Amino acid sequence: MELALKDIRRHLGKFLATIAGVAMLLAIVLVMNGIYQGNIRDGVWLIDNIDADLWVVERGRGGPFNEASRIPLDSYKSVAATPGVARASPLALYTAQRKINGREQQFTMIGYDIFGGAGGPDRLAEGRAIAAPHYEMVADRKLGLRLGDRVPLGTDHYTVVGLTSGAVDSGGNPLVYLALADAQKVQFEQDKRAISAATAANLQRLDRAGYTPEQAARLLPLLSAGNSNINAVLVKLAPGADSETVSRHIRDWLYLNVYTTAEERGLMLEGKLSRMSAVLGLFRSLLMLVSIVIIALIVYVLTIEKIKSIATLKLIGAPNGLIVRLIMTQSLLLTLASFMIAYLLRDLIAPGFPRTLAFLPAETAATFAVMLAGGVLASLMAVWHALRTPAQLALGG
Repeated sequence: MELALKDIRRHLGKFLATIAGVAMLLAIVLVMNGIYQGNIRDGVWLIDNIDADLWVVERGRGGPFNEASRIPLDSYKSVAATPGVARASPLALYTAQRKINGREQQFTMIGYDIFGGAGGPDRLAEGRAIAAPHYEMVADRKLGLRLGDRVPLGTDHYTVVGLTSGAVDSGGNPLVYLALADAQKVQFEQDKRAISAATAANLQRLDRAGYTPEQAARLLPLLSAGNSNINAVLVKLAPGADSETVSRHIRDWLYLNVYTTAEERGLMLEGKLSRMSAVLGLFRSLLMLVSIVIIALIVYVLTIEKIKSIATLKLIGAPNGLIVRLIMTQSLLLTLASFMIAYLLRDLIAPGFPRTLAFLPAETAATFAVMLAGGVLASLMAVWHALRTPAQLALGG
């Protein structure tokens, strides 16, 4: 140990620069761990934070997150009448992109029944929940809004009455909550010119079908696109009700798909999140492997640089154990110091990172163990070369 420290002090600048370089690489590994877990946490956040036992969506669809689901608004009343259902709440959910605070931002809009329905914000960081039936909204802080701000959505302006923190969709985009009727209006509202064009086309169709102008005027509203669709119904079961029995009744009699919260979570993990998680996991493994290889090369180069000193030790009769301990000690010190600095860098990067970073202590410990084992293995190549070094090399042979 003393010999290793003396050698480090002799080449302190080079050793510190090496630690800094390896630490930055290890910091990327740790951040990748956080991105990997954060991707999963964001993906299931909304599912885990909605108080629902069952999710009812359009028949034959894996919605409402992995696939679009559209069902009539009145469907929630039929679901509510199902035996074993304590409460059924309509939910509108869709992704939007609008100009907010002078820049284009993407977010997921959630419309829910503000009068006792499920799906609304449950943990507000500031302000209050939506109380008025129209023109109020709750938004996540990631949008950069403040209480009292008025946000234009469609032809109306909505006042921010509450702010959430960490409420995101599967892509890490912030959530915006509106009353159900407002969310439906924003979702289905058309531009005035588009409405005029659609009205003219429908009038032409009715005229070709032989209807008089008076009859066409009465039929025209029936051909206009409605805005009464929702994306899902959230079900809360009555005490003692069997979820499988209730699900079967809804599937057979209402012809809708039904998923439990666990099944909805599984759909998300196996669907939208699976490919991204696989890519992130591959990059994480590759970065860890590259880090171990780089540590091995650095330790090997450091050993080659002092190969004559090692030969001198052999010449004066130093045991092989001393040489092995010298190389192993420096390798472990390099790994430990680099990991400690990487850990600090990770904590500095996390607050300003644009996506959620989720760090699991067990995963960090496993990464440390792998890197420590990699540091030991990395030094074996250098040890093997040092032990094969002849003592005559110290005399210039």
